[in-house]
Amino acid sequence: MSDLKFDINTTSLLQSLRLDETSDDAKTVLGLVEGAMKAAKPKAMFKEAFIDETGDDYVVIDGIKFSSRVLRVNLGEVHRVFPYVVTAGRELEEWSSGIDGMLEQYWADQIKEFILGAAYNDFITRLTAAYGLGTTASMNPGSLEDWPIREQTKLFSLIGDPLTGIGVELTDSCLMVPAKSISGIRYATEVTYENCQLCSRENCPNRRAPYDPLLWEQRYK
Repeated sequence: MSDLKFDINTTSLLQSLRLDETSDDAKTVLGLVEGAMKAAKPKAMFKEAFIDETGDDYVVIDGIKFSSRVLRVNLGEVHRVFPYVVTAGRELEEWSSGIDGMLEQYWADQIKEFILGAAYNDFITRLTAAYGLGTTASMNPGSLEDWPIREQTKLFSLIGDPLTGIGVELTDSCLMVPAKSISGIRYATEVTYENCQLCSRENCPNRRAPYDPLLWEQRYK
């Protein structure tokens, strides 16, 4: 997908930056938003994949073995999954590389985060509608100790060639380039799940659900 929608709610953006809408800083940010919107070309790459085998703490998807107890349990009643990579794009990264000033660079980074979030939401909406998935959830390699980031290489192999497809590659430490990218496995589920439920990190700005200290014992042990 190379036509993802990525409109930015500028009111929410300015609120997150704690800027008054009438301030000079806000005007600067809105100017950056205009430039970012012109430059950005967010993209997504995914495939429909099927589960071949499951064990106590692993799952085999289209011949590739992923090691994770949480992933295996979450996919316990699932036969079809959708591995994906969504990126804000190299074009947006190039745009931000030309911005001077530490504060302006910070604002640009937050704008890129908003664009990635909007593009990701559009991707999930379209994926869900196209395949009639109903309620869905995602797991992302590296988001939990149980599913380490080194499994990112397997995910990329499962999807195909994200570098050629949408310009996303992995570093030796399995981080994605461009950095404003997100990867994972999406699946249909009747059980609400967010990685945050198993993560005890405090004061996380991206938290989507409260930490549940009993969830591991109740569902995954």
